[in-house]
Amino acid sequence: MKNIVILVSGSGSNLQRIIDTIDNGEIQNAKVSLVVADRECYGLERAKNHNIETVLIPRGKNFSSELSTIIPENTDLIVLAGFLSILKPEFCENWSGKIVNIHPALLPKFGGKGMWGHHVHHAVIEAKEKESGATVHFVTPGIDEGEAILQKSFAVTEDDTPETVAEKVHLVEYEIFPIAINKVLGN
Repeated sequence: MKNIVILVSGSGSNLQRIIDTIDNGEIQNAKVSLVVADRECYGLERAKNHNIETVLIPRGKNFSSELSTIIPENTDLIVLAGFLSILKPEFCENWSGKIVNIHPALLPKFGGKGMWGHHVHHAVIEAKEKESGATVHFVTPGIDEGEAILQKSFAVTEDDTPETVAEKVHLVEYEIFPIAINKVLGN
């Protein structure tokens, strides 16, 4: 059984999707052993509703070092699911190849510092992009610079708004996240 630690900052909808796909067998031979949040958020409640251990480490300069002390040694994968804090380079290097993130755009476009959530969707609309999507990628010290594991795109129409792009992105995220996790776990 592979152990997954999930880091969250918000509602935890991708966390819920991962829990559901473990329960229904889409993600095989794995369990969520710990959920860590960098702020009070509904993601913690979702984890507690499934009897998953939770830890809140307030965001700040000591977040990565505190996180290092609580991640179980038998962790096979760390998943950033709507996690907004930046992890220190040393932490990323220590867990190299074992940390993945989902980004709400087709990296390398619309990645990097400040590019999260609605900021990404606004940028996509402002740039008059013909497509957007989501990318699951490895986490490295460079923000959104890790190798892509899986991407999926969709058409952006003239009628789309940042809100409709966000809805489309969520559907793509829910589809590709379990597939990418299985791939990284070797399932």
